[in-house]
Formats: sequence, structure tokens, C-alpha cells
Amino acid sequence: MTTVEQAKNIRISEIFGPTIQGEGALIGQPTIFVRTGGCDYRCHWCDTLHAVDSDYRREWTPMRAKDILTEIEGLSGGVPLMVSLSGGNPAIQPLGALIKSGRKKGYRFALETQGSIAQAWFSELDILTLSPKPPSSGMDVDFDMLDACVAAAGPHVQVSLKFVIADEADYAFARSVSSRYSDLPVYLQPCNSAPPPQHVEQAGLRADMLRLIEMTLEDRWFNVHILPQLHVWLWGNTQGV
Repeated sequence: MTTVEQAKNIRISEIFGPTIQGEGALIGQPTIFVRTGGCDYRCHWCDTLHAVDSDYRREWTPMRAKDILTEIEGLSGGVPLMVSLSGGNPAIQPLGALIKSGRKKGYRFALETQGSIAQAWFSELDILTLSPKPPSSGMDVDFDMLDACVAAAGPHVQVSLKFVIADEADYAFARSVSSRYSDLPVYLQPCNSAPPPQHVEQAGLRADMLRLIEMTLEDRWFNVHILPQLHVWLWGNTQGV
């Protein structure tokens, strides 16, 4: 790790935890969240605008990797655990030095990205979740870049796909993309369209979850994981949990 890499600033929206991961392959697992600021997408139903929209950039803090790791160690009491790197799109930040230095101290690192930017340091991760955005997001997927993200992770990183499902078009998209990467585990979750701090209608979330389960089972798509956003069920759209 070079001095230049160590000195690069990472835009941080928030660091919090320990809490539990509420989505995807690590759902229910204790973690500390490092949420970066900035994103190259503007999804219609984004639930983390405070880490995406440039209107919030004055609230983002530029931090060096060593200072982020110091905060992680303070929050965890020096006991290593999983660190979830999220955003925004954390792939646009220089996170390689943080991952390398943290792993030397026993921390593990998971990152979720839409797969629009590939980084060489993906191979240093423990977990990579690729969440290509479906039609309801209003975004287009660059499949060449998604391929590059899978390749950048290499054979030793646990890679999975996660899809937000708002309607039947999103479901069809998820089926199509998952067939392209048939060796990757797939996680589906209902869309949470109420960004913080709006109230979450739990009955609506339950209905969406049941609809997604019914759709998937009727389609005989059995090699998937159908999960809620656990943190939303527990705390609603509360920031920092």
C-alpha cells in the first residue's frame, strides 16, 4: 500500500453500528456500516438520497482510510466484525487502502454496488453484492461493465446478485439478468419506495413481499432467496440503524 493510496480522501456520508445487515447475502449479520457519499445513478425510488444527491455534499466528510478504520475500531470496541461498504455507490471511492488495512486487523469487508464501475480492489473484498437496477429505477444497465465487476472480484470473493422488485417488469429483468450469471446466488427484495424520513406502511411491505413470493413460486424459480429489508421492518426508514 503506497503513501499516496493511504492519503486519498474518501467522501463519507455516515459511519454507524454495530447493527445488523438488513439485506441480501448477509441479512441478520452484525456489521458496521461505512456509507460513502456520491453516486453515478439517480434511481427513482432511492432510499438513501442523503448519500447520493449532491445537495447533501456539504454534509459529507472527506476522511483518510486510517481515520475511518480508527472510527470502525472505536465503534466495535476493537473486536473485528463485518464492515459493510455502501452508498451512494461506494465503487467510485478509493476504498482499497481501507480494505487492506482493515483486513490486517481481522475485519471483513462487504460492498454493494450497482455494477457500473469496476475496481481492481474488488478482489480484496470478502463479499461483493451486485445490484443492477431494474426498469422501475429509470436507469440503464451496462452489461459490459457488470461483467467487468464480476471479473474484477475474481475467484476468491463471494459474489451475489440482488434485485429490487417493484413490478412485473422488474421481475422479468431479474430473471433475465440472473440467467446471464447462472452461477451466482440471487436475492430478491420488494421495493421500498418511501425514502427517509417518510413513514413506512408495514402492511404494504407485507403485501409486496407476499406478492413477490407468490410470483416466484408460481414461476418455479426455486434457486433464489426472497427476503425483506429487515432493517425497514424493524426500524422503518430511520437513518443510521
